Amino acid sequence: MLSDKITKMINEQINKELYSAYLYLDYANYYSAAGLAGFHNWFYVQAQEERDHAMLFTTYMLNNAIAPKFTSLAAPDGKYADFNAPLLGSLEHERYITASIYDIYAEASASHDFKTTQFLDWFVKEQGEEEKNSEDNIRKFELFGKDSKGLYLLDAELATRMYAPPTLVI
Repeated sequence: MLSDKITKMINEQINKELYSAYLYLDYANYYSAAGLAGFHNWFYVQAQEERDHAMLFTTYMLNNAIAPKFTSLAAPDGKYADFNAPLLGSLEHERYITASIYDIYAEASASHDFKTTQFLDWFVKEQGEEEKNSEDNIRKFELFGKDSKGLYLLDAELATRMYAPPTLVI
């Protein structure tokens, strides 16, 4: 059985992951309105991944006989200074999510909840990938995105991203 503290932390994480999906849909809409279908696609796929993360945490709670509690999600502000702002925002947000997962992991480890630490191992690896992807997008934008031809090519590259469901078995 999960401790009350771990239960609370995972429940909060579910809501953070759902907010992540909400935020990335906002980024996708921003890029779509600007005519950047590839950037839209990249963040739309990212939103799907974040929703899946919330569902994995939800399933973990349910498999431990605990009903998750959902809270209201704050609306993203939707105001971005330029095309790079959502990219920078996504890296900052992924670092926030990583820290949150690390906090749950630390608590589970300290309380000898090895089942939860094993479950979280996948998320620790996933967050490393999430941060690297955000860093790569920023780097590419800074190298190529300020030139219209480079932006066009980067947008075309981001359009090739395809959704792949997570492979974590709970």
